Amino acid sequence: AGAQQNATVANPVPGANPDLLPNFLVEPEDVYIVKNKPVLLVCKAVPATQIFFKCNGEWVRQVDHVIERSTDGSSGLPAMEVRINVSRQQVEKVFGLEEYWCQCVAWSSSGTTKSQKAYIRIAYLRKNFEQEPLAKEVSLEQGIVLPCRPPEGIPPAEVEWLRNEDLVDPSLDPNVYITREHSLVVRQARLADTANYTCVAKNIVARRRSASAAVIVYVNGGWSTWTEWSVCSASCGRGWQKRSRSCTNPAPLNGGAFCEGQNVQKTACATLCPVDGSWSPWSKWSACGLDCTHWRSRECSDPAPRNGGEECQGADLDTRNCTSDLCVHTASGPEDVALYVGLVAVAVCLLLLLLVLILVYCRKKEGLDSDVADSSILTSGFQPVSIKPSKADNPHLLTIQPDLSTTTTTYQGSLCPRQDGPSPKFQLTNGHLLSPLSGGRHTLHHSSPTSEAEDFVSRLSTQTYFRSLPRGISNMAYGTFNFLGGRLMIPHTGVSLLIPPDAIPRGKIYEIYLTLHKPEDVRLPLAGCQTLLSPIVSCGPPGVLLTRPVILAMDHCGEPSPESWSLRLKKQSCEGSWEDVLHLGEEAPSHLYYCQLEAGACYIFTEQLGRFALVGEALSVAAAKRLKLLLFAPVACTSLEYNIRVYCLQDTRDALKEVVQLEKQLGGQLIQEPRVLHLKDSYHNLRLSIHDVPSSLWKSKLLVSYQEIPFYHIWNGTQQYLHCTFTLERVSPSTSDLACKVWVWQVEGDGQSFNINFNITKDTRFTELLALESEGGVPALVGPSAFKIPFLIRQKIITSLDPPCSRGADWRTLAQKLHLDSHLSFFASKPSPTAMILNLWEARHFPNGNLSQLAAAVAGLGQPDGGLFTVSEAEC
Repeated sequence: AGAQQNATVANPVPGANPDLLPNFLVEPEDVYIVKNKPVLLVCKAVPATQIFFKCNGEWVRQVDHVIERSTDGSSGLPAMEVRINVSRQQVEKVFGLEEYWCQCVAWSSSGTTKSQKAYIRIAYLRKNFEQEPLAKEVSLEQGIVLPCRPPEGIPPAEVEWLRNEDLVDPSLDPNVYITREHSLVVRQARLADTANYTCVAKNIVARRRSASAAVIVYVNGGWSTWTEWSVCSASCGRGWQKRSRSCTNPAPLNGGAFCEGQNVQKTACATLCPVDGSWSPWSKWSACGLDCTHWRSRECSDPAPRNGGEECQGADLDTRNCTSDLCVHTASGPEDVALYVGLVAVAVCLLLLLLVLILVYCRKKEGLDSDVADSSILTSGFQPVSIKPSKADNPHLLTIQPDLSTTTTTYQGSLCPRQDGPSPKFQLTNGHLLSPLSGGRHTLHHSSPTSEAEDFVSRLSTQTYFRSLPRGISNMAYGTFNFLGGRLMIPHTGVSLLIPPDAIPRGKIYEIYLTLHKPEDVRLPLAGCQTLLSPIVSCGPPGVLLTRPVILAMDHCGEPSPESWSLRLKKQSCEGSWEDVLHLGEEAPSHLYYCQLEAGACYIFTEQLGRFALVGEALSVAAAKRLKLLLFAPVACTSLEYNIRVYCLQDTRDALKEVVQLEKQLGGQLIQEPRVLHLKDSYHNLRLSIHDVPSSLWKSKLLVSYQEIPFYHIWNGTQQYLHCTFTLERVSPSTSDLACKVWVWQVEGDGQSFNINFNITKDTRFTELLALESEGGVPALVGPSAFKIPFLIRQKIITSLDPPCSRGADWRTLAQKLHLDSHLSFFASKPSPTAMILNLWEARHFPNGNLSQLAAAVAGLGQPDGGLFTVSEAEC
């Protein structure tokens, strides 16, 4: 053995035949040890007398070799095959120091030959991926890259991708490829690429799967093309056209964004009405001609046909024979008398016919709508004016000098009386008409308010569009108005309608109504996170022609901010469907609607009357509605039971009014000062509970620890009188003192606590808290009495501030002083920006506005004409 080992390093024997050196037919190859299974190395050489393995520079023991000797069939030389097993323990001894290798050395009579080295490695694959793919949301046709770094392993792991457990084969899908770093790349995302993707790493040891990554390919909505404009709604005169588009090009999918913008556009249209031609009166008969005929003519010019109107029917020339006597040219006394008598008879007949026609016309004229009258009736009383000075230190500002020499008249009667009879339409009394700085109000006085209100409502309710009008007058106001304008208001609700001067065309008189609806009486569809933030209000009649915007004021209960809310003004069409007519914050200056939004109220400019509501859509959980919390209990307690009712209302005056009226009917009283709670759009319910009830005097009959009002019942805003009742039972009839706590809170949101401590038989200290405020007295104010600013001074301010001024002393500066400069583009789009500013000031500050502050703002503009805002006696 020693001699053999020495021979492995010796050179071939000198003079030996090189062809007889060992030639390896089989050499050991690189191999991996999997788990604990030993590996087999094989060597075979020809000619070979001995073969031994050397591993990591050391000879393997002879006993570990398995040797087979044979004769090579092709050459007849001796052949030898040797095999050894290498265990995991042998490799681990040198693991980390150097790689484990083995090599064969073969001997023959001519010398030795070495085989190639075979490296033996322990195979493994770790469990954790170095980088796993992550979930993604991508838009259509966007590129997708899903990285994957497989776990460490020997041999290095091969990577493949699974889509919903199906193998991804880049050779079959040119839109997909796998990078050298094993990332999966989708060149352009398709809807079919929405799936769960898994990275799979494998080698001879194991197969590892990464966590699945969900890829969602979404499609943002796109608008279709606009439809053609619809036919004008009016066959002649002013009407409307609309066109629409749908979010279907493409439709949003997999959470893609909905289309932004309006899906309906409306525009005004005007079609010239056809005028049929009518004959002018006949001309006089011509003199009798020599042919014993005479003629007369007429023209189709009274009026002439235009805009496609029909031509006059009939002949324009009329000819007839003269009497035989008229053809005789000799003079005769009796015959001349007969001629003249005939002419007189004809003239009398024509006169009688004319009188009949006039009577018929008058009859028809009296049958017209009683709501339309000659506007001169009102204007006749609005000429001379007497106004007291508003400021002692500035006698010229907003002051009209009285004309004591002129007799004035005040309108005291109904503009359109409905009773029949010979009584005069108007009762006129002497006295000054306008005293705007005093507390007086000029109103419509009806002889029978209740009967007229019922008659007015019954007439409106016969129309299909007004079937939901209430059969009463507590939530309605109405009046008759002309070009001087006026105001309607529903007391104690915050709902009013300002009709500025010149909003109604001159020569027209309209009977206008204002109605507050209960939410359950009007179906207002709400979608998604939408909620009703205001009352539902109608003003009408719809379709009347207005030349200036009126201002509809109403409360709302939102906490508006652009980040939390998307606010829309909805209007109901005559067909009954609701449409978005205004998206607050995206108003166009030339739009038919505009809204001034304040903390608790909104002021809507509109040139179209109809039914309106303010709807909000929450954009985040930070969106909140204001709730008013009210605690009521019986005024008198005649039994052992005592109920505490906790109301959760929208923080608007109309909702408060309804509950106060309901509790008056139930005999309830307010037992705590009202609180405000902010309800967030978090889908959490409102909880109410009662605590610290003295058990020696009272016992709560509530079987659970708290009561709940579902979130959606409150959030949609269409349910009235939402409340919970806590029933307590007195231990003794003599018990009258009650002390406890009532908690109201939203889960994970805002909350309020009420400390109740009062005597149920005597304590009434909270009764006056809900005394409803006076809102200017009567519901209808007509003419100048409806405005704080005197009419003539208003006109002077408008005339002065409308023209642009290089020094800035124009309507823009006035808007800044009144903190309305965010609406300059809207004011500028109107014929009179100053009028819009003054109208908004009137809507916001009536009846308690400080006229002196407005006067100071106007005076501070620095107009050079010191007497600009005075009205002389001659102008009165």
